[in-house]
Amino acid sequence: MGRILAIDYGTKRTGLAVTDPLKIIASGLQTVETKGLLTFLDQYLLKEQVECVVVGEPKTVTNEDSAIAPRVNEFIKKFSQKHPQMKIERMDERFTSKIAQQTMLAGGLKKKDRQNKATVDMVSATIILQDYMMLKGI
Repeated sequence: MGRILAIDYGTKRTGLAVTDPLKIIASGLQTVETKGLLTFLDQYLLKEQVECVVVGEPKTVTNEDSAIAPRVNEFIKKFSQKHPQMKIERMDERFTSKIAQQTMLAGGLKKKDRQNKATVDMVSATIILQDYMMLKGI
């Protein structure tokens, strides 16, 4: 039984979240520099059993691809070439950063912590993962 890993891809940083092996809880994993993302994922997949990777699909409010979409698609292409056996799913990521900010505020995080973009990215990945799990009935 494998985990589900979610990716909130960014130009500088990428937020990651993962389920527990039983797929009950979605938790933030960490935020990594995007330039080292593939290396990080290679190492993570050697240590952990992952059955699916969910990548945030960047869309505008009018449901068109956002400016970063081509970079996300290029990442998925490279990842798929390195890990052809891995199931990859896409999940709408609109408003996840805003929801992450609101969640951190409601959770009582200090202003300094809420302004940490790495934390926002990781929480955004967790929201993507939670949305995916709810959509799939996991």
